[in-house]
Amino acid sequence: MMVWRAMSSAGVDPICYIKSKVSAVFSWKILQHFILLSADRCNGDADFIFQQDVAHCPHCERVRIQRVTSTAALSHHLQQQVLSQQERGIIELDTFVSQTRSSATGDEEELVVGWQEKFFSQYEVDLYQTESLCQTPLEKQYHAEIVAMEKSRKRKNQRIFSYTDFDRFTNWEEQAQSLMIPAQNSTTFLADRMANVRHRRQERRPIDTNIPKTRLVVWEPSTEFMKNSHIVNTSMQTMHIMADLGPAGKLGLKENEYVLCTIRADSNGVITVKPDFNNNRGPYRLETEGEKREVWRLYLENASAPIHSEEKQREQRMYRDLYSRHKDYLNSLVGQDFEMPPPGILRLMVNGEIVSAQGYEYDNLYVNFFLELPNSWSSVPFQSLSGVTQTCRTCTLGKDNVAFFSYPFSFESFFRKEDESEDSLPKWPVLYFKVLSLDFWQRYRTEGYGYLVVPSSPGYHRVTCHTWRPLQTGTVAELRRFFIGGAPELEDISDVRIPGTFKGDHLSRFGFHTQTTGSVTFNLNCIQHARAFVDANTLKKKRQTVLDQLGGHSQQGSVYNVLEAFQRARKRMQEARQSLPKDLINTTGPLASESSA
Repeated sequence: MMVWRAMSSAGVDPICYIKSKVSAVFSWKILQHFILLSADRCNGDADFIFQQDVAHCPHCERVRIQRVTSTAALSHHLQQQVLSQQERGIIELDTFVSQTRSSATGDEEELVVGWQEKFFSQYEVDLYQTESLCQTPLEKQYHAEIVAMEKSRKRKNQRIFSYTDFDRFTNWEEQAQSLMIPAQNSTTFLADRMANVRHRRQERRPIDTNIPKTRLVVWEPSTEFMKNSHIVNTSMQTMHIMADLGPAGKLGLKENEYVLCTIRADSNGVITVKPDFNNNRGPYRLETEGEKREVWRLYLENASAPIHSEEKQREQRMYRDLYSRHKDYLNSLVGQDFEMPPPGILRLMVNGEIVSAQGYEYDNLYVNFFLELPNSWSSVPFQSLSGVTQTCRTCTLGKDNVAFFSYPFSFESFFRKEDESEDSLPKWPVLYFKVLSLDFWQRYRTEGYGYLVVPSSPGYHRVTCHTWRPLQTGTVAELRRFFIGGAPELEDISDVRIPGTFKGDHLSRFGFHTQTTGSVTFNLNCIQHARAFVDANTLKKKRQTVLDQLGGHSQQGSVYNVLEAFQRARKRMQEARQSLPKDLINTTGPLASESSA
């Protein structure tokens, strides 16, 4: 009779008496009707780990080895010919193969080995036959089994044998002779330490505020400290399928033992077989060490019984139930209380990065930037809307000198359109920036001005902005810029485009000289958050513009989209114009003057 009971820190469950044999189907029934209910009563909504014993792993493997001799090679060649001609010669081949097998029993052996099934080698038979040499209970058990096997004369194996997880030979895989890898290769320190180790699972634990401020680095860690801090030893069972490949009359020597296959099963139910099954890919070709370099063929097949359809369906239902419980647990951690903006308000979050700047005259660049919020936009009072990057030296990349900043920035703003009767279109925030250089003598120079309109669509955007700087004509200005630094600057950086404070009808910049300089590359990740998005998904409405979903402004939003499309088309036309030959562009001037005349 088997007794089962669930015990935890929250209490114990009633005792369950199991009178029948525990098969695979019955094990699933116990898991479904008892263990999950006990976990709910003891843990509630908390997460739990179910660890199943791997001692009853239903895995079987068929192993066959064959010595490559002239007779075996001839039989293999004849078999290939007969398989290619199915209409004749099959009976003669079977007769020939049976004769060769009967005449050369020591050159071929086949054995079906189950999980943790013990088969004794000739060395173990000679060792454990003497009762005085058996000290441990396991060795005494092996002695009794060998004596019973010798009396019944029912030994199934001669060359192929196994080392189970209980044997003391299980942990010497790296030092054993392998037929797949030359014996000269020695295992590394990392391979030894990481043989039975997996990465640590990141658990959700509350942050401990009592972190020691001293001895943050342990210079001489102990083995227990490394196990707890860096790696986790997974409970694992190992089994080796071996072969004694010595001469037929000299079996039982340790130097003739080789590892054919290694099988591992961990507590998560993962079975690892090394090497893999043949799967109709031909046998493994093995070569022994020593004076006689004999060649063997190794065949590995999966001999496990296939799972029944009823058990497979029950297993799938069990997994679905387990995954649904884990999903409910994750939902309980996240919760449903998200911070939602009020109706009619758009929340815009931008996580950006100033990636690089290139094409400028001087070295040691840095960028000064700030964000301008138009009307109907607001931000958090304590939030800073400006910043300065670090000073970065340039490196040569192709034909340009590039300064890589990788400077991150972020801001959060809110949009609320109160009056729909206004003639002005809603505007998006604008990022103004200025590129400067600083040399060894603390001389700074203005290298360029530019601006960036925050994209109106959410997602990832990579934008390259070209810059310019004011130019003062004359040789004296250039000499002053070269020797003592300094250059003409803008009183208001928003003059790069139409300033937000401009109220007139026309903005004239006649006589204002500028010079094109380099460019600055930005990465922007835009997030838009509004209650209207949730309502639109609930009602299954077709997503249009942001302004439409916020309610109203559909006409203004359509006009704004048309202007954006016009700007994109204009940019493509400028890029196409730059790719044309210069002589073709210059000839358009005289033609235009002749046509006007």
